[in-house]
Amino acid sequence: MAAELPTHGKFEVTFTGKSIVKAIGPMPEAHVLRLSNLDLLSGRFPVTYFYFYRGPLPDNFSSVINSLKNSLAQTLNHFYPFAGRVVTNSSSNEPEIICDNNGALVVEAEANIPLRELDFYNLDQFLQGKLVSISQDIPLQIQVTRYTCEGISITFTFDHALGDATAFGKFLLSWSETALKKPISCVPDHRRNLHARQPPSYDPLIDQTFVACNMEEILNIPTPKALLKRLYHIDASSINMLQRLASTDVTRTKIEAFSAYVWKILATTIDESHAICKMGWLVDGRTRICDDQNSMTNYIGNVLSSAIAEASLGEVKTGSLSDVAKMVHHAITKVTNRTHFLDLIDWIESHRPGLMLSKIVLGRGGPALVVSSGRRFPVAELDFGFGRPVLGTVCSTIKRIGVGYMNQRPSAKGDGSWTISAILWPEMAAALESDSIFQPMSASHLQL
Repeated sequence: MAAELPTHGKFEVTFTGKSIVKAIGPMPEAHVLRLSNLDLLSGRFPVTYFYFYRGPLPDNFSSVINSLKNSLAQTLNHFYPFAGRVVTNSSSNEPEIICDNNGALVVEAEANIPLRELDFYNLDQFLQGKLVSISQDIPLQIQVTRYTCEGISITFTFDHALGDATAFGKFLLSWSETALKKPISCVPDHRRNLHARQPPSYDPLIDQTFVACNMEEILNIPTPKALLKRLYHIDASSINMLQRLASTDVTRTKIEAFSAYVWKILATTIDESHAICKMGWLVDGRTRICDDQNSMTNYIGNVLSSAIAEASLGEVKTGSLSDVAKMVHHAITKVTNRTHFLDLIDWIESHRPGLMLSKIVLGRGGPALVVSSGRRFPVAELDFGFGRPVLGTVCSTIKRIGVGYMNQRPSAKGDGSWTISAILWPEMAAALESDSIFQPMSASHLQL
């Protein structure tokens, strides 16, 4: 019998139901949760995580949906801001969370193909309109989609005002633990107590990285080339090889070595009319802001900054992987400290009210690519009672962005390999795929 050919172009999704799930159990009285300064820096962008689970499910689809809703309602009792509403305060003109148990949205859907026929590499095919449903009025939205093989996917979309990747990881893991009838391992801290010093004071160098902006500037971010959304698999052996090559003088981390490799490729794809190219990294400040590194472990909100490095095209192209990794390390260590985060909080205070972003996200200062590491983000751990996922990663439905992005997550295999979700210009995608390290994600990587 001839092998069944993939039907990527025929992928269709039918929406079969939706409902609002509210928290159950004792909760605080309805109240307003003011955002911290670092929340204001992250903006209101939607953040989506998607997970795929191999079939057949132990129960029928209706039972799975009901089980997910019940455990979600219990989890929202602990993460009650996620069941609220994000609104703009008419006086301050800044967003705030109304904690009134308005509820989360759960969407049910049916796909017309088995999981193995999904084009996992081409994220554009199953983002908004298929596996991601977005309603601007509801800050937490979940879509559960069943495939003809009886496998399912779950997509979770959060308003960035609710938190960052660390906060969302805590929520998802708590939901999984609740579904398995385990005690949750996180007692969430919802205080949003990252306040500016009085009077605010900051190093003027912060002005080189961040800028106050308005919505018109965000909506009109220059995007001279169409950006592609791609998903890659990287073997553990490749990651270890890059780390060895980058560690000739001193041991570099895996993400530093990986970043150096990507930066060198980036430099080969940039028009030589640009003298320099930039790399950026998202840095979590939870272990940096307080003297007690464990005091913010369960802080729910945004605690992110950006590290930026720039170098001439020639310097990046001709430098060894070890040389470029050294530049990566130097840039990241500039912001992984208490002083930087306190200065950033004060900088935001000095520029309120209004929107604030990293300059490179707005496309200012030439071509750049940002790397986000999610090595502690739960992937294989997200078992909701029907087995571990075969894939878990992040994607974006943002249509205009002035920078390339790479989000790293551990593979669901738990074997040290990585999943890379990327937003790239075509030349960068082609260059990455010119060797064997970046493997376009396929069903074979997931053993479907």
